[in-house]
Amino acid sequence: MAVKVGIQLYSVKNALQERPYETLRQVAEAGYRYVEAANHDAENDPGVGFGMPAHQLKEILDELGLQMVGCHVNPLREDLLPGVLDYHAELGSTQIGCDIEFYPYGDVDYVKRRCRVFNRIGELCQQRGMRFYYHNHYQEFQRFGDKLVYDIIMENTDPGLVYAEMDTYWIARGGQDPASFMRKYNDRLILLHQKDFPKNAGEPLCMFDGLVGREENIDFAVFMRAKNDKSFTEIGTGALPIQGYLRAAQSCPNLDYILLEQDATQLDEIQSINASMQAFRKLEGVEV
Repeated sequence: MAVKVGIQLYSVKNALQERPYETLRQVAEAGYRYVEAANHDAENDPGVGFGMPAHQLKEILDELGLQMVGCHVNPLREDLLPGVLDYHAELGSTQIGCDIEFYPYGDVDYVKRRCRVFNRIGELCQQRGMRFYYHNHYQEFQRFGDKLVYDIIMENTDPGLVYAEMDTYWIARGGQDPASFMRKYNDRLILLHQKDFPKNAGEPLCMFDGLVGREENIDFAVFMRAKNDKSFTEIGTGALPIQGYLRAAQSCPNLDYILLEQDATQLDEIQSINASMQAFRKLEGVEV
């Protein structure tokens, strides 16, 4: 079963700020039909960060042939969720996700408390016929004792309430094999994020091989300090075995979309997403 190719709009974040409608049009012209948004200001905007009513954005998306298939929401707070979910329901989107979380090193109780919050948010989503999904970075692949944080999260959240959006790049940068995690949690995986790691990055693939301490307390400041914009590249130009990830995807019965998320690029953003789309077209197991 082929997975549909889409895009996380964070990939064109700078262009969207300067010329939102034109950028969405260029996203559609590049061949992307399925879009995921990133709202980092949910306290002030229940939508997707465009500052416009849902009906107006829906008209624009329909005009361009784009379908909203999800959104990262930050901050992730229960009191904000009703407005956020109502907005997305009007857009026709059936799911929202967690943007980024940090876990004090070794504090398993903190992780479990966050899991209870994730479950409650999953319930709020389910009540509206929607789904909640968790998106990883690399800090979830620290070990607390004999367990990875990611496994603690999955074991302490309800599979019927909390789904997975796996970012293969960040799993690899956490020193783990994305395909193995896709197989392990195959029925919970509903979205994939994909970018590539440069062959000549000048730094190790695994963040814990000298870039961040394996037992370091990773907060936002540490995360940003260690994040190198030159360590991202377009699909098919780097070192990640993306075709292998897609083979593993065949075992995931609920996986709908593989979404480009280009955190940073050395190209113009529109050039970048076009280059990745051309590479996606050459891969097996995708639908563009």
